[in-house]
Amino acid sequence: MKTGSQTYEGIHNDKWGGMTMLGNIVKEAWIFGILPETETCEGWTLGRMQNLYEQVSDARAKYGFRFADLPPEIQERHERIHREAMVRARELGWDPDADLADEG
Repeated sequence: MKTGSQTYEGIHNDKWGGMTMLGNIVKEAWIFGILPETETCEGWTLGRMQNLYEQVSDARAKYGFRFADLPPEIQERHERIHREAMVRARELGWDPDADLADEG
């Protein structure tokens, strides 16, 4: 969410193409089939994003939150979606090492 906004700008308008907490929720919702990959969540309220987070968390809990325990089709979708997101983010100037330095 942009400062002062009460709605999410959508994964394609999100900083670094969605490499944010809210962007990750959207990607995970795509991975687990909660949302179609055409849904960017643009204009969603924080409450609606919280509900989506809870759905994603419930879906991940079914597999013990472990990538290795995901069914093959979900693993493949996970790898594809995250790989595509990282390529897009790097094209926008995203540096994962800089994000880690900011957190420390």
